[in-house]
Amino acid sequence: MGRGAAGGMLALVGIYAVAAVGVPWALGRYPRAMACAAALLPAGTAVWAASQAGRDELSERVVWAADLGLVLDFRLDALAVVMLLLVGGVGAVVLCFAGWYFDRPERLMIGTLVAFAGAMTGLVLADNLLVLYVFWELTTLSSFVLIGHMRPDRVADRRAATQALLTTTAFGLVMLVGFVVLGQAGGTYRISALLADPPGGVPARVGVVLVLLGAFAKSAQVPLHAWLPAAMVAPTPVSAYLHAAAMVKAGVYLVARLAPAFAGVAPWRPLVLAVGLVSLLVGGVVALRQDDLKRLLAYGTISQLGLLIVLLGNGTRTAALAGAAMLLAHGLFKAPLFLTVGAVEHETGTRHADLLSGAGRRMPVLTVAATAAIASMIGIPPFLGFVAKEAAFEAFAHGGADIAVLTGVVAGSALTVAYGARFLHGAFSGRTEQAAGDPWGLVVPVVVLAVAGFAAGLVPGALQDLIGPYAATLRTGGPAYELAVWHGFGLPLGLSVIALVAGAALYAAFGRTFPSRPARRRLPDAQHAYDALVEGTMAGARAVTRRLQVGSLPAYLGVIALMVLVVPGSALVAGLVRGTGPQWRGGPKAWDDPMQLVLAAVVIASALTALWTRSRLSAVVLLSGTGYGTAGLFVVHGGPDLALTLVVVETLSLIMLVLVLRRLPEKFPPRLRKAGGRTATGAISLCMGGFVGLFLVVASLSRSADPVGPGYTRLAEQEHTKNVVNLILVDLRALDTLGEVTVLAATAMGVAGLVLAGPWTRRRDRPAGEGARSRWLATPGRPPLGGSPVVLEAAARVLTPTILVFSAYLFFAGHSSPGGGFVGGLVAGMAFVLRYLPGGRRELAAALPVRPTALLGGGLGIAVATGAGGWASGGEFLSSRKLGGTLPVVGHVEISTNLLFDAGVYLLVLGLVLTILTTLGASLEEPEIPRVPDEEPA
Repeated sequence: MGRGAAGGMLALVGIYAVAAVGVPWALGRYPRAMACAAALLPAGTAVWAASQAGRDELSERVVWAADLGLVLDFRLDALAVVMLLLVGGVGAVVLCFAGWYFDRPERLMIGTLVAFAGAMTGLVLADNLLVLYVFWELTTLSSFVLIGHMRPDRVADRRAATQALLTTTAFGLVMLVGFVVLGQAGGTYRISALLADPPGGVPARVGVVLVLLGAFAKSAQVPLHAWLPAAMVAPTPVSAYLHAAAMVKAGVYLVARLAPAFAGVAPWRPLVLAVGLVSLLVGGVVALRQDDLKRLLAYGTISQLGLLIVLLGNGTRTAALAGAAMLLAHGLFKAPLFLTVGAVEHETGTRHADLLSGAGRRMPVLTVAATAAIASMIGIPPFLGFVAKEAAFEAFAHGGADIAVLTGVVAGSALTVAYGARFLHGAFSGRTEQAAGDPWGLVVPVVVLAVAGFAAGLVPGALQDLIGPYAATLRTGGPAYELAVWHGFGLPLGLSVIALVAGAALYAAFGRTFPSRPARRRLPDAQHAYDALVEGTMAGARAVTRRLQVGSLPAYLGVIALMVLVVPGSALVAGLVRGTGPQWRGGPKAWDDPMQLVLAAVVIASALTALWTRSRLSAVVLLSGTGYGTAGLFVVHGGPDLALTLVVVETLSLIMLVLVLRRLPEKFPPRLRKAGGRTATGAISLCMGGFVGLFLVVASLSRSADPVGPGYTRLAEQEHTKNVVNLILVDLRALDTLGEVTVLAATAMGVAGLVLAGPWTRRRDRPAGEGARSRWLATPGRPPLGGSPVVLEAAARVLTPTILVFSAYLFFAGHSSPGGGFVGGLVAGMAFVLRYLPGGRRELAAALPVRPTALLGGGLGIAVATGAGGWASGGEFLSSRKLGGTLPVVGHVEISTNLLFDAGVYLLVLGLVLTILTTLGASLEEPEIPRVPDEEPA
């Protein structure tokens, strides 16, 4: 087994993340160039995977925190190569198609498709169950955005996106439990180790059932399939990629990945075969009665995914060969068929068969390409679909219990022929007076994929070499079988003929009429079951909420505090009373410095005064006083970095709270000042404060190990830096910092979403779309301070450059003095807050004509790219490198990669402050006008 450069595969996933942001940002005004540029990365991934076919496996391990067992394992083997060819190759073609499909630039669509491709790449390469789960859920989130973002005002789109998210996420959590069970039973979460030495007994049986449930939901198996037809509201490129070639294959891939080790576990094979066969037959029957061509393909996808589950979960070599070949074939015929529907709808305005006529004569090249894809789907030689289907018949043609499975596979193949013929008839039949003319930008991707399915069937030997190493990991289950176009006359060929004839008869009997005849009695189906479950859950939630959620924040905080006092608080007191607690090394001291007494008095006085004041503004200012006093304690204890950060955060918080107070009454309501309520609040607060203080004292006096501070000091000396805090953040624990700033970015987007989704975000007097081409915030609004204070506005314009220069100083000085990217970004945010307060949105737009989202994305992209560069060069995340050279006049200049990472943190924190300011603060300038309800299109 070969071993790749450390971090190379993870760096590949990181490049996807950068490209998802960078390509739309750089080429967003040129949709076709943007789409084709975005296609280069998945195409390159497919080429790289093809170059590794037939070679030794590649594996690598990226250590995050070895002491905690946090490692990222990746592996590239034959099965991963097959999946990467599918994900990368089809993804590249679909992205190019999207450039001609959309009539206007779709930056979010293209960027999210690239992000999804990166998540699928990480999922396929993951050699750790927990890492696989992370990428699994990233594909789910990408799918949610792609399904629902095109028309977020439509209820149907939002419902479909939510249904896909809830179904796959809920059973993804079930799958995670199964991963934990298998990992604990096997003593490792590394997939290759579990396959080499699988656990047994009850934990294995429980684990595989839970994992299979997650796989079935992801691959839309009956009865968990309702989300896939509902997701057909998504644009055609999304359906062609996610719902034909990639996302729905994730569950199939997981079954194939674990089958070599767990196919022999008792529940595995019966469960896989039963669910797969039911999905194969039910999906085919329902597809045969569909009028919407995309829904027809969706139910056909459910049917063929059932066949893939049967083949790849059976646990035999021949079935695995057939399954892996069908995996490729399905992507190469189903994706072009979805693209065909998109091209027809784009040119005719509909995808309903009863409304279409003459599309075949109008677009002859598209018709031929779609017919070729259908030929592969129904198993016409020499297409790849025929090669795979012959192998599928052979896998179950040995008598015994396999007879029932073989019968189901033949019946499912006949249904595939029937709805394939229905698709061609519905899409391309009829006459038209319009002249022939194929939209080449939409037709060429269909031709490329259809030709690939034809060409792959002509070289079954190359396919055998590609798939063979994976199939060899499963039990033989009969005589050796090799993929070929012609095996002579035999049972598989006879069954193929039977399936074609029976399918033609089914089409003639049931599939020729459009629209489908409505059933006299509407039988319950999976969609009804999902709707009923959601309604029941919501009804139960409302009933519980009415009884438990009283609408009082003090009550909620009181319950939380009481639970803390009852559980850990009582345990702490009991341990001290019994003398079983930790042994103290020494007694506590009242103070180390007299200044601590002064600062403590300030904190206590501010807190007590805030408790008794009746003014909301006074309470907010006094609470900030407690924060400033705590910052002074940090200074006394030798933590200027923490003190500086806390001062800036307290100041920003104070300003934001003051802005919010403009929407609230000046005084607290009288009911909050009742004696009984104050007594209870005071008692709970005193007990909670006593618990926290006692806990801190016990923790500080019970240290049994040497402090870690001196160790970091020695490392700082080795790195020639005097700022230990900055050293930890951007060098020693840079990967943790990346996680933290990612959370900040998510928080900023969450705040913006909550505020902008509020009831006053749409004005009655402002037409929809007004100002779409204007500057990002250049709209009229009343300044927060009222009027337009000229003196304050002039002072703000003078002070802002000085504050920005100071923030730049803090950024560059962070290596050896208090500062760094985090506090520098906060101080820079203070400069723009200063511009906003006297002048409102007008001043803020003039000071920074850049959207905060650009700062968020750019900062995160810089941090990821800088850190991933260390992995790509064979080191750890953010391996420190010196970059520099000699410049004219300036002389020799040297910059550390740590500084670039800190620059990303600086931009991201600045973007966070501006996002909160522009959403929370600027939204408060508008009067409270009720929101206009969205109208559902007819």
